[in-house]
Amino acid sequence: MLRTRLTALLIFIVGAALAYFVGASAINPDWFLAGVPFRLGLDLQGGTHLVYRADVSALPKNEVKESMEGLRDVIERRVNLFGVTEPLVQVERAGDDYRLIVELAGVFNISDAIGLIGQTPFLEFRTEGPVGEDPPFVPTPLTGRFLKRSILDFNSSTGEPIVLLEFDDEGTRIFAALTKEFIGKRIAIYLDGVPISIPVVQQEITGGSAQISGQFTLSEARALVRRLNSGALPVPIQLISQQSIGASLGEEAFGKGLVAGLYGILAVILFLVLRYRLPGLVAVLSLTFYAALVLTIFKLLPVTLSAAGIAGFLLSVGMAVDANILIFERMREETRWGKEANEALTEGFRRAWPSIRDSNISSFITAIILYWFGTSIIRGFALTLGIGIISSIFAALVVSRTFLVAAGLRQNRFTRFLYGTK
Repeated sequence: MLRTRLTALLIFIVGAALAYFVGASAINPDWFLAGVPFRLGLDLQGGTHLVYRADVSALPKNEVKESMEGLRDVIERRVNLFGVTEPLVQVERAGDDYRLIVELAGVFNISDAIGLIGQTPFLEFRTEGPVGEDPPFVPTPLTGRFLKRSILDFNSSTGEPIVLLEFDDEGTRIFAALTKEFIGKRIAIYLDGVPISIPVVQQEITGGSAQISGQFTLSEARALVRRLNSGALPVPIQLISQQSIGASLGEEAFGKGLVAGLYGILAVILFLVLRYRLPGLVAVLSLTFYAALVLTIFKLLPVTLSAAGIAGFLLSVGMAVDANILIFERMREETRWGKEANEALTEGFRRAWPSIRDSNISSFITAIILYWFGTSIIRGFALTLGIGIISSIFAALVVSRTFLVAAGLRQNRFTRFLYGTK
């Protein structure tokens, strides 16, 4: 019994710590760990909503789907590199019309967002042409298409920032052939038609890497790395719709959602305490731990919370309550049949487990299907619901049980009153 009570105390302390982590930023931004905020979606935080039409007319039909996925990946990587938090980039199709939906939470300058997405850096390598002929440098097959990644580094001798390039397998082969053919000559590196580095080839380079050293400042080198890593667009796009969602509108929606959730949870708490008395009070403690645990997970992952995501969380709260009710009803039955309180507690959890297991597994499978096949809004709902389901099982079967066992009540009239069986 002492061990169980110590476990209950530990759970209570952990729950209090989680609750502090969840609410510290809202109560006092200067508190320890208060600098970890929740990540809010476009509908709650406000931001920019853009719709692009993709021109796939020049592509073979069997390449359209792959090219659109490549477009989505490039745009998503581009806005991520420029510090946009949790962008939503998705492809939609209506007949033969392909569109790209871009949602940037917290970005209110539409012109900057459009400029960011529309950038198309073109990296190419040009070799030195024959003496006396025009031009001096001629294009080669090696372009940014074959670039695997770009890295910021520093010259070990001078300390100047340099940019390292790493090519994919095909780019490695082309680069090795170029450097072998032009030993002692120059290969210029062009970005958007402007030479940024014109090194002399000393030897054949077979490792698939190149170095750009153009007397950059640190900020210039970082900007170049970001642009190179953002890639070029594989499909031409045209902006057809733009919308800015104000922060005040998002805050209003967020506030209403919180108030609605709070009223619902308070109503559930009142029902549990009046209906089940001591087990109901234990369920309230368990649900408090559950809510703090789930919200902590949302902060740490982090999960982008939208209105649909909050709805998924509140639905999982209802499922957690349902699990406790199943357990308590089984306990009341066992008590009515004359079993001691501790025996009724054990049997109640044992007999309720199959129902809790089956209902939660079916709901979790549904959440997985919704996340796998759904669009962004549905996926947010499914993700918060799935996390909530797993956490609710832990809260009902571990937290609630530990608190009830720690109470150590013996069978008497007062115990029957506390268990709501009299």
